[in-house]
Amino acid sequence: MGDTDEPESPAPRKRADARRNQKTLLDAAAAAFVASGVDVPVRDIATRAGVGVGTIYRHFPTRADLIVAVYRHQVEACAAAGPDLLANSPTPHTALARWIDLFVDFLVTKHGLAEALQSDNTAFQTLHAYFIDRLLPVCTDLLEAAVEAGEIIPDINPFELMRGVGNLCIGADNDPRYDARRMVGLMITGLRVR
Repeated sequence: MGDTDEPESPAPRKRADARRNQKTLLDAAAAAFVASGVDVPVRDIATRAGVGVGTIYRHFPTRADLIVAVYRHQVEACAAAGPDLLANSPTPHTALARWIDLFVDFLVTKHGLAEALQSDNTAFQTLHAYFIDRLLPVCTDLLEAAVEAGEIIPDINPFELMRGVGNLCIGADNDPRYDARRMVGLMITGLRVR
């Protein structure tokens, strides 16, 4: 408004509100994907989020845009959890085990996402690299801390560990006789120094 140097306080607050609203929407979409797969009707996501369908389409014009945003949101949550767990767990091995548990949740509960990511849609092409770029350093830090503490065997390749966990999670949501979390837990326990 003219020549005053007063900061405009409503704009930053609006941005914080918009971020919070988008987080609520992404959390609702993720929950809907877990419950019904990535093809869940947008109206179901809107209901979970407490918004109108138009709000979702305003933020995410296509289903692919929404899937990408949910995927990135979940990757960011998993990435942010690593340092928090390392700072607040009794041991680095405990932090690693808890983070791997979150990683398993992420892998097992993304119903239909794998198929969507393998589609020809260009929106999905960079997601795998994004996933690796964000989560591999977190896994590396957790492994290094556990090695430095003398809790796990050295020379664990973080990529191989993440790949191994991923392989153990394949099909876990399709067969109630298979407990991926138990198998991953055995693998993580096997990293311990004897």
